[in-house]
Amino acid sequence: MIKNKIFLIGLIGLMAFSCASNEDKKGRFLLKGNNELKEGNYKGAITYYDEALAIDSEFKDAFYNRGMAKHQQAKYVEAIADYSQAINIDNGYVPALQQRAIAHLDFGENYKALEDTETLLKINKEDGQAYFIKGLVHAAMKSYEEALKAFKEAIAINPENAELYINSATIYYYMGQLDAAILDLEQAQNLDPAESKLHNLWSLIHFENGAYNKALESVEKAILLDKDQSYYYNNRGLYKLYLDRPEEALEDINLSLKQNNKNYYAIRNKGIYYFKKGEMALASKFLNEAYHADPEMPLLSEYLPQLNGNSDTN
Repeated sequence: MIKNKIFLIGLIGLMAFSCASNEDKKGRFLLKGNNELKEGNYKGAITYYDEALAIDSEFKDAFYNRGMAKHQQAKYVEAIADYSQAINIDNGYVPALQQRAIAHLDFGENYKALEDTETLLKINKEDGQAYFIKGLVHAAMKSYEEALKAFKEAIAINPENAELYINSATIYYYMGQLDAAILDLEQAQNLDPAESKLHNLWSLIHFENGAYNKALESVEKAILLDKDQSYYYNNRGLYKLYLDRPEEALEDINLSLKQNNKNYYAIRNKGIYYFKKGEMALASKFLNEAYHADPEMPLLSEYLPQLNGNSDTN
């Protein structure tokens, strides 16, 4: 009897040790994966998250972080699947809901992204990040009034966040309300003058007002703060075109396209370059390509009607 008791106690102790060991192991794999994720080694991070999930198939943090790694690789379907697994384990897992909404947006599933933001706001009606994502989704859908409303809700919750004012200003810019855009930009500049997107938007407003040198100065500041944004270079190229510096402009436009070959604003600018050079066949090629991507893109209506054989725009 005593022997049986000793055996039973030993068995319980072994089981407890085994459980603790598995907890430690999966935790270590998670931490190793997180370190790889921070370093930008997404493949290595995923390997560690896989190891953690092999120990615990209900480990929501491993699903969430693996989703983040796949998201960074633009594997949107796989990322969404991992975020969804985490949410199935814990339907109140706010970070996973936020990231899934962003992944849906990145994948072009705007209505699914909106559904996730509504779920987040049911969990917490003061979730500023949910309103921010909601604003981004409506902006992508060109529902500018709804986007502006969402950004203003986010600002009411986080009034010290410069990025929110920049996004609100961007919507005003899209709506042609430049005075309102300037007010929000000034507020953003007071909060964070080192935000590159702030200076890029100033450049666009200066361009709209015909102040091409000021536009160039502002976008130069944006590039100094963030050298990896392809849109800044195509904007600089555009301003140089209007300042009669075409060859410098083409260098910037080509650099932008090298960074992102689907940057249709850069493709439009390349068309403007050839238009100004008098090479109308090439101008038509690039301007029509931009038109088919976005018929409402600014400046297209100024150049396309001047081209011969512009029936492709109809």
